[in-house]
Amino acid sequence: MVAAPSGAGKTTLIKKLMEREPSLVVSVSHTTRPRRASETDGEHYHFVDEATFAALRDAGEFLEWASVFDHAYGTSRGAVVKQLAAGRDVILEIDWQGAAQVRERHPDAVSIFVLPPSRSALIERLNARGQDHPEVIAKRLQQAVDDMSHHEDFDHVVVNDDFDDAVLSLARIVQATRAGARLEDEDRSALLDELLRT
Repeated sequence: MVAAPSGAGKTTLIKKLMEREPSLVVSVSHTTRPRRASETDGEHYHFVDEATFAALRDAGEFLEWASVFDHAYGTSRGAVVKQLAAGRDVILEIDWQGAAQVRERHPDAVSIFVLPPSRSALIERLNARGQDHPEVIAKRLQQAVDDMSHHEDFDHVVVNDDFDDAVLSLARIVQATRAGARLEDEDRSALLDELLRT
């Protein structure tokens, strides 16, 4: 599981990681969020309406689900089971709420939280999206701070400062996990103090 606040660059890191580790596959989540013009249904997300999402959720079809920024997101249990049965490692690109559900159901799952390198970089990345009004960006920043407060629940923390180093850190975690080893993370307390200030 890989989680991160908005603006941490999680999706780009995962794409690069998969180039290095071709046996990895990313689970495509379901969402009630409207599809953007640049997105393809079934590739970026499975876009569904609220009634369909609720029916899938109520039928127990989701391994995890959460409501984020007024939209629901969920991971298909069946799709994950199918990939695991085929011998592939599955990346769930989810938030801390979903990660908590997965940890409860699958304690052997490995969780990684991706942090931005600084508060200013986080704000810059949120603004660089060019998709949101200032009040939405302010809301996303507050949500990001809340999300980052859950970093201690994760097995590993990776900082997306130098992109190549961050990808290498993710690859090392994957390789160590496959070998049955555990890597120790660096002390991130000073960075977290800055990121979590309110």
